[in-house]
Amino acid sequence: MKIDPQRPSTWKPYKNGMCDGCSAGCCTLPVEATLSDLIRLEVTDEFEAKNDFKGMIKRLTKAKIIKSYYAPTSSFTLAQKNYSDCIFLNEKRQCTVYEKRPETCRNFPKVGPRSGWCPHEKV
Repeated sequence: MKIDPQRPSTWKPYKNGMCDGCSAGCCTLPVEATLSDLIRLEVTDEFEAKNDFKGMIKRLTKAKIIKSYYAPTSSFTLAQKNYSDCIFLNEKRQCTVYEKRPETCRNFPKVGPRSGWCPHEKV
């Protein structure tokens, strides 16, 4: 069965080392981010977030950094490139913000649509 990142039922159980040589299937999933994540990514700062939150959301949406904001959980969804790739994934399918990546990415696949499973596919 072919792995489809959009269909968790096709995923494989996660094992250490799976990320080596992977085609970054997890980087095609929507990424939930917190305000702390956005500050760590340096797309905003504490001053803007505190003094012009609505303006910050508007600016980040217009800049295609975030897709949406969900007030009940205070979470943002990062925007995606064509074909659903994360905006921080480069042409070599490598994360350009790895050291600053959101907690969702740091905790995957422990946390995600199918905890403990991964849309791993070799390059």
